[in-house]
Amino acid sequence: MAGAIPPPRRAAAAPDTIAPDGSEIRLLAGGEELATSSSLVEVRLGSARVTVPVSHRTIEETWHILEGSGQVWRSLPGGEARVDQVAPGDTLVIPAGCSFQFSAGSRGLRFICFTAPPWPGPDEARILNYGGLDPHRPEGRSPGS
Repeated sequence: MAGAIPPPRRAAAAPDTIAPDGSEIRLLAGGEELATSSSLVEVRLGSARVTVPVSHRTIEETWHILEGSGQVWRSLPGGEARVDQVAPGDTLVIPAGCSFQFSAGSRGLRFICFTAPPWPGPDEARILNYGGLDPHRPEGRSPGS
C-alpha cells in the first residue's frame, strides 16, 4: 500500500450525516483514513429523543457509551428481545439482522460505534414499522410484521 499515512481525525462539531434512524453521525475512521474492513463513527442523540427502529442487512456494530444515558432495544430474528439501560462505560453489540432502537435520557446519549464491514450506504438500513421503545407498539407483534 503506497501513499501517506493520514493524520488523526477528530469528531466534527456538526454531524457529517443523519443516520436512517435519526441519530447524528460524526465520521471518525473509514476509507479516507485507510480503514478497509471496518468503520468508526461517533453517534449522538439529543435529550429525551427516540430513534426510528431499524435493522441492518449485512453489518454488525459494537457500541461503547461515552456520555449520557438511555435505553437500547434489540431483537434477534425469531429470537429473544430485550431492553437495556445504558450509561458511560457500557459496551454492547448489534449483530447483523438484529432489529434495534435506542433512546436518550435527559442529558442525551453519545457513543462510539465500530462497524464491520464498513457502512456500505443508505440501503443497508431497513426501517421497521415499530420497535421495542415505541409507546404504541402492538403487543404480541414482532418488528417489521
